[in-house]
Amino acid sequence: MEITEEEFARAVNSRSKFPIYETMKKAVIGVAGLGGLGSNIACALARSGAGTIIAADFDVVELSNINRQMYTLKHLAMKKTVAIKEIISEINPFCNVIAHDVFIDEKNCTEIFGGCEIVCEAFDNAQSKAVLVNSLLLSDKKVKVISGSGMAGFGRANDITTRTISERFFICGDMKSDVADGEGLTASRVMVCAGHQASKAVELILNG
Repeated sequence: MEITEEEFARAVNSRSKFPIYETMKKAVIGVAGLGGLGSNIACALARSGAGTIIAADFDVVELSNINRQMYTLKHLAMKKTVAIKEIISEINPFCNVIAHDVFIDEKNCTEIFGGCEIVCEAFDNAQSKAVLVNSLLLSDKKVKVISGSGMAGFGRANDITTRTISERFFICGDMKSDVADGEGLTASRVMVCAGHQASKAVELILNG
């Protein structure tokens, strides 16, 4: 079924007191990592009417990803960047997804994400998290960073919260659970944390 952007905008705005879509359409949001957090964040932002999503990941979809990531069995062995563009095109065809099939490091992260208003950090590697956060916050850009920390296991979803560290840095998660502790990863808690990150991004955009 084909729809117009005007129809999509009306649907996004249908239960809001003010025009969400018109503001979200102007937003440029980065998603660093397209795994459990990133794939869910990207799709939530697309559903919210984000105009441009700059996404980066170097990995492929594996069967072990299906239990918590947005991909389906038909995406197995596809590059995550390719798969997420396909998925988002079916959610919001008016969202411009700029995908970088690359490993993010201190040499390229500001180049890739420097034009974003907000970047959602969604890596599963502590060193990569630190590199991205530090590089973006220390750059001369005014980009805000929303990071994820602690969503492993199957504990209380209410333990996952959003914390303000500074006016440009926010952390979502329980700040303690770790897959390395053998607790595993379940879709429900990963999606709750991803929801916090996407929700904070939308809040920052709509509040200007």
